[in-house]
Order: sequence, then C-alpha cells, then structure tokens
Amino acid sequence: MTTHSRPERVGQEIQAAIGALLTRGELRDPRIGFITITGVKVSPDLRVAKVFYSMLGTDQEKADTQKGLEAAKGFVRREVTSAVNLRVSPEIFFAFDASVGEGDKIDRLLREVRGKEGW
Repeated sequence: MTTHSRPERVGQEIQAAIGALLTRGELRDPRIGFITITGVKVSPDLRVAKVFYSMLGTDQEKADTQKGLEAAKGFVRREVTSAVNLRVSPEIFFAFDASVGEGDKIDRLLREVRGKEGW
C-alpha cells in the first residue's frame, strides 16, 4: 500500500479540478489551445501550486497559450479553491512540460532506426 503526502493528494485534486474546467470549456480565452494537464506540484504548506501542462504546436502557439493561462490564473484559482474545498487558496503558476514532446521525438527516432534495420 502506498502512502501519499497531503500535498501530493491535494495536487491530484487540483489536477482533476483544472482538467474538469478544460473539459467543460470554461476557459474561454482564444489564446489557450488544446492542452493537457500533466501534473501539479504543491508546496508543503499548500499555498503554491505549480501546474504543468503540455501541448503540441508551434512556439508562437505555446507562447500564446502561456499568456492565456496567465490571464486566467485568478479564475482558475477561484474555481480550484471551491472545487477542492481548501481553507487557503493556493497561488497558481503554469509551467510548460516539454517531456511529452521529447518523448514523441524519441519515439519517432526509434521507429526510424527500426525501419532502417528491418525490425
């Protein structure tokens, strides 16, 4: 049986709440593209939440999405606080998670090598 610390559990709940906001289409900023919330890291005192997201697109689309998310921070913070029922409203920071794109690049290179070697 695994034990999770409170910040990890709260991070999972915040991730689910933001995912639900995105699914319901409540973030209406046209700059925000199709994103996936890949994780949330919460400080031990539950006052800061760093939300990691990934998306595919050009560098300009990624920059526009970051600006749109920054503009929506207040709304997201309010909605997360009510959905997760926290006493203290955590400050939300958004950070791009490049691991999905890197994983796709590695997978593409491996397929290319397999094709050349006849696997």
